[in-house]
Amino acid sequence: MVQLTNASGTLSLDKGGAPISLTDAAASKIHAMAEEHGVQHHGVRVMVVGGGCSGLTYDMDFETEEREGDLVVEHDGVTVYVDPMSLAYLEGTKIDFVQTFSFSGFHFDNPNAQKSCGCGSSFTV
Repeated sequence: MVQLTNASGTLSLDKGGAPISLTDAAASKIHAMAEEHGVQHHGVRVMVVGGGCSGLTYDMDFETEEREGDLVVEHDGVTVYVDPMSLAYLEGTKIDFVQTFSFSGFHFDNPNAQKSCGCGSSFTV
């Protein structure tokens, strides 16, 4: 079960109904990184910012509190904060942590992205 919170209150949904979701692998990696950096509250802010070869990039950083207008999603002890502007680009996105021989990092499976760069860190809608 995923809990969503915004200014109008809290709503519980199944994982498939969340506007943005984390896989268990992503949540586990966020926990590990928070511990490694001495972060008490295992929360992250997920943002879309201008840049990259495709025009928009994903950004994540540790966060401890909700800002006005944020969507807040909780998964496996990780709180995800998304501002309204970023949510417009991230609606339906699933964040995973992938580790292969040649790549290790967070992967954004974004149904809104029309085109992504080769490394997957920037996209176009």
